[in-house]
Amino acid sequence: MIVHMLRFTFKETATEEDREHVLAVMRRTASVESVSFSTVGQSLTDPEGFTHAYCVGIADMQALRRYMHDPVHLAGDPQIMPHLARIAIGPDLSDDMTPTLGTDILALHEEKVALYPEWAAQLGPLLAA
Repeated sequence: MIVHMLRFTFKETATEEDREHVLAVMRRTASVESVSFSTVGQSLTDPEGFTHAYCVGIADMQALRRYMHDPVHLAGDPQIMPHLARIAIGPDLSDDMTPTLGTDILALHEEKVALYPEWAAQLGPLLAA
């Protein structure tokens, strides 16, 4: 199982309606067939100041590839990102002890960046240092 987590904060300009919409879109993305379990909501403790979190459990690398390229996922990100102030990817974890798993996942991410440069350009400024 690969557990993927995002932590994020909304822009100050995001209305309550915007926030509810973003969380609904995230929940829709988290319900695609390649996701085994998910939770989307408030971050209960985060010393870095992130207010919300998104967490999905994905069975394996094949399911992760499907998840990353799922049309629902691809359609959701442009609705989400304009309302976020910043985002942190991870920490991710897995019970799969394959030594190259982290590198393999990074390669999938880089593949997505190459395929969807407009997505990468939207994501880049939001990434927390």
